[in-house]
Amino acid sequence: MRWRDLAELVRVPAALTVPGDTLAGAAAAGWPCGRRTAALPVASACLYWAGMALNDWADRDLDADERPERPIPSGRVRPDQALAVAGALTTAGLAAAAVAGRRPTAIAAVLAGAVWAYDVVAKPTPFGPVVMASTRFLDVLMGGAGHRAALAPATTVAAHVLAVTLVSRGEVHGTTSDLGRVAVATTAGVGLAAAASGRGAPSTLVTGTALAATFAGTVLPAQLDVVRTPDAATARRATGVGLRGLVPLQAALLAGRGAYRAAAGVLAAVPLARLGARVVSST
Repeated sequence: MRWRDLAELVRVPAALTVPGDTLAGAAAAGWPCGRRTAALPVASACLYWAGMALNDWADRDLDADERPERPIPSGRVRPDQALAVAGALTTAGLAAAAVAGRRPTAIAAVLAGAVWAYDVVAKPTPFGPVVMASTRFLDVLMGGAGHRAALAPATTVAAHVLAVTLVSRGEVHGTTSDLGRVAVATTAGVGLAAAASGRGAPSTLVTGTALAATFAGTVLPAQLDVVRTPDAATARRATGVGLRGLVPLQAALLAGRGAYRAAAGVLAAVPLARLGARVVSST
């Protein structure tokens, strides 16, 4: 297996949308893990990549018909290799979470279970989008070490991921205008929730609100396109834009808590994610 094939298997650029989850949870909870919080974005990325590899392993027969260019159906990666990668990355993710302490490790274990449950069992069922949203909820909660204060940002991020996942189900055969409208309404609500989550000085509130508006301005146009033209290509584009929209959303949640440096670091991932998506698909 070549490095390029491995990168495509795990959707390397898409993991840039993950580190902000744990940072947002940590900021909301008052950084309960201290400096050890730095290990949690690593845990998140590893578990995300594990889910991508497992996704392709679980969908290998379906992809042979619908997406034959993917690593497994194209013969560039064997199914057993993909499964081994998923297992190794899951282990690495749990090990990284262990650096931050027992509570983040316990949540990481539940998160890993949700990732595997989604890909192996829940994805094709009506519960699939909810299970997927739960993984990002748990990811944010992990950053806050399970503290109650992390529940609000966790719910906000999960709601956005739920909308993106609903639209993503139409990436091959198209979706519906009604689902597009649900996504638009959810994005509007998420943007308002992110803007209202700020605490502290007026400058903090203004910065958080501006970034929340940036999030909505990034995601809404592509979702409105789905309402007008709910075909597969439009759904694919809206899914990619929705994933990248997680970054300004996370930055808004961070800035609203006065974590400006963390917000700036998260935003630095935007051009990198766009550049990476030109080389390796993020969906």
